[in-house]
Formats: sequence, C-alpha cells, structure tokens
Amino acid sequence: MVILEDDAIRSRLVVVLVRARNPANIGAVARAMHDLGYVHLRIVNEFPVPFVAAKSAVDASSVLLSATEPATVAAAIEDCTLVLGTTAVGERVLEHPLHPLPEASGLVRSALRTDPAAKVALLFGSEKTGLSNEELSYCHALLTIPMHSPSSGGGRHLSMNLGQAAAVCLYALNAADAVPASAQSEPTPALAADLDRLTCLVHDVLDTSGYARRNPAGARELSIRRLVRRLRLSAIDAPVWTGIFRQILFRLTPSEPASYPHDLSSYEVPAGHEPREPLS
Repeated sequence: MVILEDDAIRSRLVVVLVRARNPANIGAVARAMHDLGYVHLRIVNEFPVPFVAAKSAVDASSVLLSATEPATVAAAIEDCTLVLGTTAVGERVLEHPLHPLPEASGLVRSALRTDPAAKVALLFGSEKTGLSNEELSYCHALLTIPMHSPSSGGGRHLSMNLGQAAAVCLYALNAADAVPASAQSEPTPALAADLDRLTCLVHDVLDTSGYARRNPAGARELSIRRLVRRLRLSAIDAPVWTGIFRQILFRLTPSEPASYPHDLSSYEVPAGHEPREPLS
C-alpha cells in the first residue's frame, strides 16, 4: 500500500453532493473528508442545505464552513479535468466506461500525480435515487463500489449510505496501490467548463443546420455532452474545436445571432479562432 500523503495532491480533488437532503449524511461525508485529508466539498441542491443540522460532522466544521453551493452540476465541476460519477448500476443502461473502485482509484491517483494542473471531481447522487442520467452526462466515467452478492441468490445489495460510500471511496484513493506513470506524460485535459462551451456550440450547429430536426435523438444536448466527453480533448484542442464550430455557426447564420439556441456572448473565443468572412 502507498498512502496518498501529499496535501497538495489531495487539495485537487473535490467531492460534489448532488441533491443530498439528509443533513446527517452531509455531516458524515464532511467528517470522512476531514478524517482522510480532503477539504473541498460542493453541494448542488435546489433547496437550502441545513448545515447547522449536520451534527454528525464531528471535528469537520472546517469542511462545512468552506463548502460551496453551486447552482448546477455544470457550475460545480467547471474547473475540473476529470469527473467521475458514482453508481450502484442496478438496471441502469450504461452510457459511460464503468470502473470498479480499485481501478477508478488508480485512474484518479495517476491523473493527480502526473499532471499538476489536473483537478478531479467525485459526484455522489441523492440518497434515494443516486445520480440521474442528466447528471451523469457531465461525467467522463463512472465508478462503482464492489459489494457482496449473497450466495443464496438474494442478489447484490445496491444501496450504501451516502456517508459510508464517500468514506470508502476516499479511503481507497488514499490507500490504493501506486499506479506507475506512463513513460510519456499525457496532455492536460480540457476543463469541464470548456467542454460545456463546446457542447453548446455543437448543439447550436446541429440545431441551426437542420440536423436536429432529422435526427432528434442524436442531437439531444445530453447525448452531445456525453459525446464531447468521450473525445477526451486536451486543454489545447478544446479551444481549437470551439473556434471551428463557432466559425461554422457564424457561416450558417452570419446576421442572426439572436436565433442561436445558446447565448454566444459567454463564449471565450481562443485567439486566432475568431469567426471570419470567407476569403474572396
């Protein structure tokens, strides 16, 4: 076993709770984070989070005090380069690579150790339903905790308390076997925020070009978000593709920006990739 002892490395992992309602479970997650050396907690919930009621966060008040409450999953993971969603699988149709926790731990450790710019998010869903398909679409991959399947045929137990699940995942990250770094370092992955900008542009191009009307299933924003993440674009390539699709959109409707499904004013166009008139 090799303990992930570097605070600087652990500080680049964030825990994101999506629609967590039970303050005791939120407190248990905070306590597990504190005990295992993790400090960044983000909670996405349409209702105010009752931090005061999180009494199980013994000695973990610092984690709760610094916790943030982003309005959306996209906002919660916008500065992350690798996003892993937790799932019990069950009857869910998988649209992402699925890794057992020991394997996922190795991927996370490797990403954090080999790239100083990497930041990883672990997403946990609500206590009752887990993460929805929409929420999972923001993930690059999924992880699942291997659990006991009774020999009597009773089936695999598919539910684990939120606080327990977070503690198990974080412990596995701390104590996973070291994963050797590849001989050649991988390029820094694109930020989730950059992937979301590209997702919006691709969606707008498909909508404006008429593709979405002919192939509505393939042009859903959720499907495009998954597709963009499967490309595993680097921080260098994502702005280039953003510029390419912005140029395509500009050529489709050069004088009708108000007709774009998404507000293009928020897009940061990389230098050298601004929309241009065609050469004469």
